[in-house]
Amino acid sequence: MWDNIALGFGAAGTLVNLGYALIGALLGTLIGVLPGLGPLATIAILLPFTYGLEPLSALIMLAGIYYGSAYGGSTTAILMSLPGETSSTVTVLDGYQMARKGRAGVAIATAAIGSFVAGSFGTLLLAAFAEPLTRVAIGFGPRDYFALMTLGLIGAVSLASGSMLKAVGMVVLGLLLGLAGTDSSTGTQRFTLGLVQLWDGIDFIVLAVGLFAFGEIYSTLASREVPDAKTNPINGLWPSREDFKRMAAPILRGTGIGSLLGVLPGAGISMSSFIAYSVEKRVSRHPEEFGKGAIEGVAGPESANNAAAQTAFIPTLTLGIPGSPVMALILGALMIHNIQPGPNVMTSRPELFWGLIASMWIGNLMLVLLNLPLVGIWVKLLSVPYRLLFPGIVMFSCIGVYASGFASFDLYLTAVFGIFGVLLKILKFEPAPLVLGFVLGPMLEESFNRALVLSDGSLMTFINSPLPAIMLGLAVVLMLLMVLPRFRANREEMFADE
Repeated sequence: MWDNIALGFGAAGTLVNLGYALIGALLGTLIGVLPGLGPLATIAILLPFTYGLEPLSALIMLAGIYYGSAYGGSTTAILMSLPGETSSTVTVLDGYQMARKGRAGVAIATAAIGSFVAGSFGTLLLAAFAEPLTRVAIGFGPRDYFALMTLGLIGAVSLASGSMLKAVGMVVLGLLLGLAGTDSSTGTQRFTLGLVQLWDGIDFIVLAVGLFAFGEIYSTLASREVPDAKTNPINGLWPSREDFKRMAAPILRGTGIGSLLGVLPGAGISMSSFIAYSVEKRVSRHPEEFGKGAIEGVAGPESANNAAAQTAFIPTLTLGIPGSPVMALILGALMIHNIQPGPNVMTSRPELFWGLIASMWIGNLMLVLLNLPLVGIWVKLLSVPYRLLFPGIVMFSCIGVYASGFASFDLYLTAVFGIFGVLLKILKFEPAPLVLGFVLGPMLEESFNRALVLSDGSLMTFINSPLPAIMLGLAVVLMLLMVLPRFRANREEMFADE
């Protein structure tokens, strides 16, 4: 393995390939900051321009855009409550609160450090265990995915800091919103309210920007609690010794979760940051701080989504099976250069395979070196008076939303979700479980339908196999662990009143 890695560094370390790695890292950071564009649209736009490039150079640049977008998404999530990517949604919960308390620099540095550690480890996994991890992913069938997503949704209930009943309601609402549009099985429209614009469903960017960015702006202006850098001084940009102590374990746990889930096609990257946040909230000695600026709430999810971004390449490169639309475009880039994706790439083009892996280490290091020195510049945004800052955030958000579908209807829908986000705040509902339900809803339904088709409609298929039975059993246990303490507390209160 080490000889192969040395071969990879020799191929990726040329001046030309280092230049393309830098271009990919810069573009990835920029599109992560701007919601709506995302790596999918950017890679699709740039794909024709890779015709004239060497295959390795093209792959290095496209891969840099992919994992670099995860870095950029965390910056606006922390500073403006504006998640640039799906995986940055959870970062808003504690990252933005840290910024409101004058710890924006620490939050951004934590995200960068966690991302670098996780990205480096994920790349090492890609180098060492590509084939065995791929076999694990291939072994997952529709019923296994259904059980895994159910477990993830139950875990999402723990994302909320308040009532469990409210959290369950948010998950269900997210599932319903995710099902709006055209049914993939029958081709019929549902939950569209007769609007042609909803036939393709609700775009994630519309929901996220409305709930988090617009919702925060509406509620801030309504309450007149304007964030002010003078009342929230920024005392330091580098984490303290106590911060490092608190972030170390979450980074390791998030890296493990993201590395494993990233191999799974489709759901891995979406779920990894949500599950990492749930785990941190469960194991933390300070669960009451979550949602109020807990550093673990930034370190764990940011590590998980970056580790998942690296290991997502495993089934793509080793078997030629894309786990997401972005990975499908990466395969397209290979085919453009007459390279057949699959296991033979490792043997027929070792410099390409190992050069791409080596470039991921180089790219992650570039991202840290690019982002950490800029922390001070990003944090200066907080010193801008809010009356001048919020119009810029609105414009920034509108550009991103419009760019995601080039439809003015999306802007109106974003404003509606913004008002809905304010209502959620007033009624003390947490939006994070809703977002996870929205993301996983369509995939959960598809896996459920496929599992029933393969089993001739038998629900027993979900417990006949050990893996889905274990995961569904864990979901039940997790639900009981959340319900029993509340039931016991209510029972004690009842007897106390008597």
